[in-house]
Parts: sequence; C-alpha cells; structure tokens
Amino acid sequence: MTIQDLQNYKSTSGLERETMHIILNNIEEEYEESFFEDLMSHGCVSGMVSGLIYYAETVKFFDDNRVEIGKMLSDTLIECGLKCASELFGDKFDSDDMLCIETTNQNLLAWFAFEETARAIASNLGMEL
Repeated sequence: MTIQDLQNYKSTSGLERETMHIILNNIEEEYEESFFEDLMSHGCVSGMVSGLIYYAETVKFFDDNRVEIGKMLSDTLIECGLKCASELFGDKFDSDDMLCIETTNQNLLAWFAFEETARAIASNLGMEL
C-alpha cells in the first residue's frame, strides 16, 4: 500500500472520510504499513495519532460521528454476542455513563471507532493486519 492508494481511497461515510483525513495527516511516506501495524498493536491510547490525543479532539470526533459510532458499537456488540459496552471494553468503560454523556466514554468510543475504521480501510486496500 502506498500514500497514493490512501489518497485515492473512496470513503463511503463521514466517519471514513474523517478517519482517512487523520490517517493522511499522521502517515509518513514509505511508512504507510508500519502506521497501521503500530495502530493495531498499540492503539490510539499510545498517543501515536495526532488529532486524537486530547479530550477536545476525541470528543469532537465522537460528536461529529456519533450516529455512525453508535451503529458500529451496536453491530460489534451483536457480532460478539455481548449485551453492553462494558462487556466489550471492561473497566475502561464507565458503566455509570451508559449514554456516553461524559468525556471518558466519548474518548474511548472515538478511539474504538477510529481504530476499527482504519482497520477496515487497510483491509479494503488489501493490507493484512
């Protein structure tokens, strides 16, 4: 996969477009695949994704993509046979905030959505992770 492949990728949703924009702002030419490998190994929590480090950034990403993130979470829970987000995320998810009104859960779901969307983009471009 090359930067050109990423730039030519046809996003099918707002979440994909925003994820691709962040990826292209973070990726260095000739290190495309290592970006995805590092993301899948260490996640956004590592601080490797500029634009999704601070609560102001992750909350905005969550707010901008709330509907798609909610659908992604619901689909993931169904696919995994789980009943609630705390079963998926464990103690990282604040069970007292089931509606994700507080920044902690919004941050967690923003990272989840970015990572899963990036994984799908890489897969669609033929990259094996």
